[in-house]
Amino acid sequence: MYPDPSEVTRITSIGAGPIGGGWAAHFLARGYDVTAYLHDANETPAFNSILNTAWGSLTDLGLAEGASLDRLRIVTDLEDALEGAQFVQESAPERLDIKQALYERMGDILPASVVIGSSTSGLTMTEIQATCATPERCVIGHPFNPPYLLPLVEIVGGDKTAPDAVHWAGKFYEIAGKAPLLMKKEIPGFVATRLQEALWREALHMVANGEATPEDIDIALMNGPAPRMVSQGQCMAFHVACGAGGMATNLDQFGPALKLPWTRLKAPELTRDLRDRMVDGCNAIAGDQHFEDMAAQRDREIVAVLRALRESRLG
Repeated sequence: MYPDPSEVTRITSIGAGPIGGGWAAHFLARGYDVTAYLHDANETPAFNSILNTAWGSLTDLGLAEGASLDRLRIVTDLEDALEGAQFVQESAPERLDIKQALYERMGDILPASVVIGSSTSGLTMTEIQATCATPERCVIGHPFNPPYLLPLVEIVGGDKTAPDAVHWAGKFYEIAGKAPLLMKKEIPGFVATRLQEALWREALHMVANGEATPEDIDIALMNGPAPRMVSQGQCMAFHVACGAGGMATNLDQFGPALKLPWTRLKAPELTRDLRDRMVDGCNAIAGDQHFEDMAAQRDREIVAVLRALRESRLG
């Protein structure tokens, strides 16, 4: 029913924001022909800015054969955007009414053989596909930002999604240069976002209680767990840290003592005071740096990490 994932050459990317623009950049860098659908032509300058920022880092990492910005077409008509598409990456605004209306239209326009992947981070595919005439080919394909650099894409279907569409998406994303994670079930926040939310919850508690500033928290993460997680993640970091006994030693020795921090905290109330502390703290870290400069520096450093990992693992 679906095309061979390795024979897909034409992608439609929907959305003009950082995720939609980032996906378009990624697919272009992998040598695909990309049609970008923007809701309004006025979004074009911002979209192009995202694309140009991404292209520098993607060039540093290495472009696929035939990759070119000239293979991009920008349109504002949905039917035109979907013409000839072999895969659709949807990154529309995170509003259920907008996404449902969009999937209803795409369900009528696209051939049933074209899989649609949604970048949503907060909605379920069961909700999104509710009014689509062909929900069986609709999946979540949730990236991590920036999607043109970070390899992860979390894949899961909704109640009406066909299992073969989920498996097809996994194969396609892998061929397209991503690190696909096929989830076991549909859950809010997927996997990576739930882990990120746990860190975020703890950070907000510490700021609210005057225990740490945003700068303190970022220093601790960047110079502590973060570099180790790049290599081993969370589970294997604890497994290796406990020597020959591995995770068994970790849980048997430290598990009982960790019951309190596992259970004592719920989400903090986002008071005006907490909101201001977070905003002021982050503004202090940023200083007079412009957003685009900070994004460019972030991308340069991610590229350096990805290069180092590639060289280490190949060696």
